Amino acid sequence: MEEVSIDSLILKLHDVNAVKFGEYKLKSGLLTPIYIDLRVLVSHPALMNQVAKLIYQRVQEEGLQFDSVCGVPYTALPLATIICSTHELPMLIRRKEAKDYGTKRLVEGSFQAGDTCLIIEDTVTSGSSILETAEVLNREGLKVTDAVVLMDREQGGVEMLASHGIRLLPIISMFKLLSVLLEAERIDAQTAQSVRKFILDNNTYRPKKENGSEVPASKKPCVELKRELGYTDRAKLPNIHPLASKLLSIMEEKQSNLCVSADVTSSEELLQLAESLGPKICMLKTHIDILKDYSAPCSQKLQALAQEHNFLIFEDRKFADIGNTVKHQYEGGLYQISSWSHVVNAHAVPGPGVVEGLRAVGKPLGHGCLLIAQMSSRGSLATGEYTKAALEMAEQYSDFVFGFICSSKITQKPEFIHMTPGVQMQTGGKLKRDSFGQQYTSPEEVVYTKGSDVIIVGRGILQASDRLKAAELYRKSGWDAYAKRVSQSAQ
Repeated sequence: MEEVSIDSLILKLHDVNAVKFGEYKLKSGLLTPIYIDLRVLVSHPALMNQVAKLIYQRVQEEGLQFDSVCGVPYTALPLATIICSTHELPMLIRRKEAKDYGTKRLVEGSFQAGDTCLIIEDTVTSGSSILETAEVLNREGLKVTDAVVLMDREQGGVEMLASHGIRLLPIISMFKLLSVLLEAERIDAQTAQSVRKFILDNNTYRPKKENGSEVPASKKPCVELKRELGYTDRAKLPNIHPLASKLLSIMEEKQSNLCVSADVTSSEELLQLAESLGPKICMLKTHIDILKDYSAPCSQKLQALAQEHNFLIFEDRKFADIGNTVKHQYEGGLYQISSWSHVVNAHAVPGPGVVEGLRAVGKPLGHGCLLIAQMSSRGSLATGEYTKAALEMAEQYSDFVFGFICSSKITQKPEFIHMTPGVQMQTGGKLKRDSFGQQYTSPEEVVYTKGSDVIIVGRGILQASDRLKAAELYRKSGWDAYAKRVSQSAQ
């Protein structure tokens, strides 16, 4: 194969019209003076082989250790295929969407939980496509620590991915490309300057200062809204946590904002609940430590059911200790919560350390955390300044904390999810309160009046003579309240 340098590769990419100058509209709606279209590589096999060779060369230079390779669909798939075929490396394929037949898997190929997967990408702007692929791989138990990309537009992708524990290794940077094309007289100085200005003015990453406050950037991650966004639009927000995006997408797809609280004491009953109610819910909340017969196969079967029925698992552990302790509680011990639960929650009482300890384990896995900002029990102290402090902590660690357990909406920032427990249908015109001080509120009041996103229902379903019928009633009630809220907001 012909040896190729970075400079000659840039010129060849320009020759085949993979680098275009003019005015192009990006997916975000932004107008850009440069467009990188590497899809044309499939029609130039010699050039595609050269690109694959340079990517693998970078892998070797960095001494990367991995068990398999995954190309981000779709443009990077041929590149990953060439690299894996040439060097006899195991390859995985990530589907954009699961099929409704066969294995219904989102990741195809042979792998084991705990394996490390290297991601290959063609072009990076914000890094969201790599992060989305990593999140899918994480849910299958795979680890992602590194990604190699042919073209980095230098608009914040490296920084954003680093904040999520992924190191991005570019082959070509945008400024390098401009320099080579300018020197070769493929573009003039005015064009080069125009593109440089655009890149500098449109950085997609918004870093945090040491005190947790955010440095101003041209694209703000949290926008205060007067007109409420629906779940679909919120899921597409540029800086939303991938797990929040996934949850909102599930909610829209299944027309369900119902989380069932599976407060049962046997593994068999827990799995039966997951199997029967799975199609009706967006999330299943567990208290794994109340199971009298817990074993590792139980959590593995629960994972399989979550994937089959498309819901998230939320272990209601309510972590409330120092960082080092919660780190061990989360990843180790009998239950090994981080290996199977997508979501956990924590009290804000211990301060930032509790989030930092959980984040050290959960963030690399693509997991997320809910902070307990309010509680539904009578006499709760989680009010006022405490709630405000929980909100500030969530904003400081928004790369891991994606929402709240609360009795009502506490922030207008659409990136955050609000989940409310203590939900029960009205009986005889009155809402119930149990003997232990748990206060109940109707789905209509929680979602429509108080603005919460997800209703958490336990006894209202578990104590019903027909649990499936009860789950459908709560699903419909919660969804109707959401539809009414969004509709009224649009008027």
